[in-house]
Amino acid sequence: MKHDIVFYTNPMSRAAIVHWMLEEIGQPYRMEVLEFGSPMKSPDYLAVNPMGKVPAIRHGDSVVTEAAAICAYLAEAFPEAGLLPAPEARGDYYRWLFFAAGPVEMALSLKHAGFSLTAEQEMQFGCGSYEAVVDTLARAVAGRKYIAGDTFTAADVYVGSHIGWGMQFGTLEKRPEFEAYWAGLKDRPANLRCEAFMAEAMASQTGADGQPTAL
Repeated sequence: MKHDIVFYTNPMSRAAIVHWMLEEIGQPYRMEVLEFGSPMKSPDYLAVNPMGKVPAIRHGDSVVTEAAAICAYLAEAFPEAGLLPAPEARGDYYRWLFFAAGPVEMALSLKHAGFSLTAEQEMQFGCGSYEAVVDTLARAVAGRKYIAGDTFTAADVYVGSHIGWGMQFGTLEKRPEFEAYWAGLKDRPANLRCEAFMAEAMASQTGADGQPTAL
């Protein structure tokens, strides 16, 4: 499947994760930038993603939504990029990729929105408590350059994005483990290209609170 990729995005959204991933795989892609609101709810885009949200990609006849799923798909679709780990490291790869997509994102989003779960709700919600999620994530990256095995993978794009953005915008507390892990990822050329694109977009468009839309 060597078709060009169409990337549906808004730079101030979770789509920034996929942008980084696309830059890492080094394949041609066409970017379709959608404004929040009616453009994302248009019939044409709802035919791509009925949720009316970004990111999404079209690759040949395949449409993939959800940032973690897109990262996993691209790693497998383009193995020559080396972003899918060796089989013996795939347990950690899938574990932490989807831990970040599930419990981490839910816990950080609830905290950012000002929701405090009761003990009973912590049992009902997949994320449990914010503290347990953050402690688990910190242990996962402690002393590790990469989240799965000895090579950089798509899981590092996804986990690293949540850690970097979380610390930058205050949805994730700064800890030495997070800072050390992110320091080893943030200067990758692919990420720097995405950050330059995002900085230009942020200069002309901010949220009501003066900050970009949170990842």
